[in-house]
Amino acid sequence: MPQETGHATGTKDKDYNITWFVEQCLSNALRLDTYIDDAEREGDVQLADFFRRAQGESRKGAEQGKELLKERL
Repeated sequence: MPQETGHATGTKDKDYNITWFVEQCLSNALRLDTYIDDAEREGDVQLADFFRRAQGESRKGAEQGKELLKERL
């Protein structure tokens, strides 16, 4: 079993992991704005819609992660 690395960060791994997940979801949602704009500029409605759905899932993941953080910290 891997060793807890929280001594280096000051945060338990499981809490750090939730924090990391939220940050990645939010970062992904921001990046997808660019992808949506690129697809729209090329007139690719199908791709823009795909990226919008993905962005919605990223936002949803971020919100769920934030709720977990609130409950646990």
